Amino acid sequence: MCYVQRVREIHFVGEFVTGSRAISNQPTPLRNGTMAALNTLHDLLIHQLRDIYSAEKQIVKALPKMAKRANSDELQAALTSHLDETEEHVERLEQAFELLGVNSRGPKCKGMEGLIEEGKELLEEEDVEPNVLDAGIIAASQRIEHYEIAAYGTVCEYARRMGHDDLLTLLELTLREEKTADATLTTLAETGINAMAGAEMDG
Repeated sequence: MCYVQRVREIHFVGEFVTGSRAISNQPTPLRNGTMAALNTLHDLLIHQLRDIYSAEKQIVKALPKMAKRANSDELQAALTSHLDETEEHVERLEQAFELLGVNSRGPKCKGMEGLIEEGKELLEEEDVEPNVLDAGIIAASQRIEHYEIAAYGTVCEYARRMGHDDLLTLLELTLREEKTADATLTTLAETGINAMAGAEMDG
C-alpha cells in the first residue's frame, strides 16, 4: 500500500472515531517535510504561499550580494530599494499565514534556489567587464522577478476565486511592487547598461 493512501486511511479513521468530519485549514502533512496532500484549492493556495515565502527569504539573502557587485550607482540603488521591499513582502506573507490560520513551514523553493545559484555563478566570475557584469546582474534579477510575478499572479487568482478579500489585498500590493521592480530593471538596461556592455564588444 502506498504511503499517501495509508495517510488518507488513517485520516478517515480518525474522523470516524470522533464522529465528525472537521474541515481543517492545515493541509495533511507527508513524511520528511515533503509537499502536503493537495486535495483542495485551499491546500494548493497554502502550498504556493509557502513556496513563495521560501523564495522571498532566499532573495533577502541574495540581493545584498548582487547590489555589492553592481557597478552602476542606479543599479545598486534599485537592488537596495527592492531589498527593503522584499523584506516587507516576507512580512506580508506572514500576515497572510495568520489570516489563513496556518504556519509558514514548507519545503525550500527549488525554483528560486536554482535561479539564485545561476546568479551566484556570475557574481563569482572575477574577469568580467563591469558593464557586462551589470547587464548580467539585471538579467539574473529579472529572471527572479518574472518567477515572482508568475507566482503572485497565481495566488492572487486563487484568493480572488475563494473570496479571501483581505488576503488578496496583501498579495496584489506585492504583485504590483514586483512588476514595478521588473520595469525599473528594464529601464536601466534599455537606457544605458546594455548599450555600454555592447560598446565593449564594439571596442
